[in-house]
Amino acid sequence: MRNDNRNYNYEDFPSEKRVEYVAITSLLAPGSKVIDLACGNGALMEMMIAEKGCTCEGVELSPSGVQVAVKRGLSVREGRIDEKLPYADGEFDVAVCNVTIQMVMYPEQLLAEMKRISRKQIISFPNFAYFRNRLDLLLYGRMPKPMLFGYQWYNTGHIHQLSIRDFGELLAHTGGMRITRTLYVPVGYKIIDGLGSIMPGWFRKEVILETENI
Repeated sequence: MRNDNRNYNYEDFPSEKRVEYVAITSLLAPGSKVIDLACGNGALMEMMIAEKGCTCEGVELSPSGVQVAVKRGLSVREGRIDEKLPYADGEFDVAVCNVTIQMVMYPEQLLAEMKRISRKQIISFPNFAYFRNRLDLLLYGRMPKPMLFGYQWYNTGHIHQLSIRDFGELLAHTGGMRITRTLYVPVGYKIIDGLGSIMPGWFRKEVILETENI
């Protein structure tokens, strides 16, 4: 099945400078030691190294993602990110997980491991409570499609869709972490982005959260 994102082939993915990459990189202190969990083809790692002089390591489930990243000279290992990670407590300044927490089997384990191996964390995800999804479910009575990004409910890797409120509840469940900064990826429409400043749970499509251990 070609239209399936449960097993990315990163050899077909171009190296791109996505909007959230810029936002995530802006949150990093120069020279930080960073672990990028679900690093894909390493494009975000390259930006963190080039623009902030970070020392980066990555973990990626897709063999093609690992191969592409290693060919770029990046330090990336193959493996899952929602189980015990092979790193020491507090080994990194920052753990990054970009738009992947909704795709793992055990998001609570992922968050706990990010807390264990780093002092700070940066997590981004699509807000499934975005207003277009709410309207789609109301009108059509089936799994909302606007934020399945062209996939169907049965062939998407987005198995644990979540909202901004859901993440807050997960953070409380994990314990020992607090949100220190919140950024949003603009959708590009002034009215929607303006409403998002008032009702982010409805009108913010993608959220980037910086957390720290307490």
